[in-house]
Amino acid sequence: MTEIMTPQNRSSEISNGLIGQPIARVDGPLKVTGRATYAYEHAMNEAAYGYILGAAIAKGRIVEIDSAEAEQAPGVLHVMTYRNAPAQPEFGPAVTPTVPEVFTRARPMLNSDRVRFYDEPVALVVSETLEAARAAAGLIRVRYEEERGVFDLPDRLAEAYTPGRTNAGFETDSAIGDFDRAFAASPVKVDATYRTPYQHHNPMEPHATLAVWSGDEVTIYTSAQTLANFRAGLASTLDIPPERVRIVSPFIGGGFGSKLIVHPDTVLAALAAKVLRRPVKVALTRQQMFANAGHRAEMVQQVRLGADRDGRLTSIGHDVWSATSGFEEFCEQTAVFARSLYASPNRLTRHRLVPVDLNRGEWMRSPGEAPGMLAFECAMDELAERLGHDPIELRIRNEPADDPERGVPFSTRNLVACMREGARRFGWERRNPTPGRIREGRNLIGYGMAAAIRPNYIGAATARVAIDANGRVTAHLDMTDIGTGTYTILTQIAAENLGVPVAAVKVELGDSRFPRTAGSGGSWGAASAGSALHVACGALKEKIMEAARSDDRSPLRDADIAGASFVGGEVRLGGRSAKLADLIGSVAPDGLEATGSIAGGRNTETYSSYSQHSYGAHFAEVAVDCDTGEIRMRRTLSVIGAGRILNPKTARSQILGGMTWGIGAALMEETVLDPRYGHFVNRDLAEYHVPVNSDVPEMEVVFLEEYDGKANPLGSKGLGELGVCGAGAAIANAIYNATGVRVREFPITLDKLLPGLPATAI
Repeated sequence: MTEIMTPQNRSSEISNGLIGQPIARVDGPLKVTGRATYAYEHAMNEAAYGYILGAAIAKGRIVEIDSAEAEQAPGVLHVMTYRNAPAQPEFGPAVTPTVPEVFTRARPMLNSDRVRFYDEPVALVVSETLEAARAAAGLIRVRYEEERGVFDLPDRLAEAYTPGRTNAGFETDSAIGDFDRAFAASPVKVDATYRTPYQHHNPMEPHATLAVWSGDEVTIYTSAQTLANFRAGLASTLDIPPERVRIVSPFIGGGFGSKLIVHPDTVLAALAAKVLRRPVKVALTRQQMFANAGHRAEMVQQVRLGADRDGRLTSIGHDVWSATSGFEEFCEQTAVFARSLYASPNRLTRHRLVPVDLNRGEWMRSPGEAPGMLAFECAMDELAERLGHDPIELRIRNEPADDPERGVPFSTRNLVACMREGARRFGWERRNPTPGRIREGRNLIGYGMAAAIRPNYIGAATARVAIDANGRVTAHLDMTDIGTGTYTILTQIAAENLGVPVAAVKVELGDSRFPRTAGSGGSWGAASAGSALHVACGALKEKIMEAARSDDRSPLRDADIAGASFVGGEVRLGGRSAKLADLIGSVAPDGLEATGSIAGGRNTETYSSYSQHSYGAHFAEVAVDCDTGEIRMRRTLSVIGAGRILNPKTARSQILGGMTWGIGAALMEETVLDPRYGHFVNRDLAEYHVPVNSDVPEMEVVFLEEYDGKANPLGSKGLGELGVCGAGAAIANAIYNATGVRVREFPITLDKLLPGLPATAI
């Protein structure tokens, strides 16, 4: 179930219009009938098909590559290797000076005999059919000179280095007060080390591209979360101006951060299409995605918490060691959230990197908070037990008045309300604080909870909106819908602003020819694109009213337009009104158009003056079999405070997805790396386990709605990634409450839980 709880002093900014209504997805019929066109489904006459051959070693160089037999295979049009690939700019240094360069740097393919990671592309075969291309790829003979690679993380922490910054430009380290002294003097403390594994995104739609050249311009049909970044990155790789690259991505079958930058399918399709002068399609197989489309890095986290005997934190320390590619650095901001979550006068957060011979890590749903809160919120549970305090009361006791490290007020903060409402609904009072005391037959029952926090971002965005003589509204943005409901939310925003029904609005997305937005990522999509559209609609209304006031044919001629309202398909002004379609038909028969923009970034005045986050509280009940150690989820609850909820139906889906990711992170998701050869062993959905229907219990989502006027013109906050923040920790804490076994290496699998069970099962 889903429920929205609204405070009695609900802001007047929150109207009773279309925004906030649980409208069904406007793109739903297209998707359920198969009429939504995804990247690989775009039809193009004479399209050829490419298949990538990946390296069989993790590090070294190609000594010899023999493609003669493949070139003679039936249907083969071209075999591309480093020997004949078009010239491309160099990849560049491992560390880019600024954040934008991570997205816009050239990412050349087949430009060297060097092999940097297992399954890195070493050849592309293009044929008349995919089957022929794949068969011919098996005929290529490659001989390598293999070099010894390094892949271990836990045994190489002493080799770690300090990066210049973390993802999103956050400071690598932070220090307030004297952590070491305060921690040493704390009467109650936790010093625990947690390990989180490599993980992979695995969106339903694999990475795929159709490239089509027309003269010196290329159109790319692909699956991209941020079109501007894709456009800039591909233009850099092809060494052409961005204006000669068009990216089209109207529908995306999931991304979770894996589709923020250009990957081999896009670059190789563009290169092959240019060589052959015909359209070329290239898709990564599910197995190829594991090496070529990013991952979440393995991490070791040390969390140190010191408190007085009343449960007030005297010191907070969070150290993170993370694996990173040796040729391109990526430092997930894993400890950054701890800088704003709880109050303490002495604080220390640090990020360190250990180079390995793998492809670069990338942004995976809720980068930073997802792995970081998995460790940190378990440590808070351990501290509560040592203090003999209730885990919720411990957190409430350490609620900060202002941001603990920045020293600025919160724009809004309802974390305590989320925890208290969650405790009431979940029946937290039935929890026995002594582990292993609640039993049902051979099942041990446990309750767990964890807090959730996620920074609220906004990205620069522009929208264009037009209305025709029939009152039909069309909005254009290069924004993408990665399955989150963007089409629907933007439709609601335009319809409410202009006072027209949803059926009168058409939102067109996913084309780089449309006005630029920040795209989908970082939970900023709805707020950024939605705010730009809100501003554009305001500008359009001004144009409409100016035309209505000044045109002799207008029933609103010479009216004072200051109090005009657009409601029910009409323009109303005092005692006068006119149907919007009739008005446009009279005063602007060719229609009217307007654009609107919103600035982004953490350097704006509002973001500098306030600490902005979304919040939540997760609750979980588990059953653990005494004999087998089998863990079964029984129910979960998430109470969410994320500003104004634009559409509770799509918002609920986002939180449910995050909660399910929490189950995966706690119990099953893990990519196993073979330390001998540097390849991921379980690189398909048969062996990379994610939750399925039988793993997912009863789920409840509650929204504590509020209006955050500091966040954006809509008063909303990002929530797409909030659902996973802390969700896994709530499950891990429930398992401990059920069994008394504290597992600090995730996921919590039977082999880690069973050794501690006999003592608890008496």
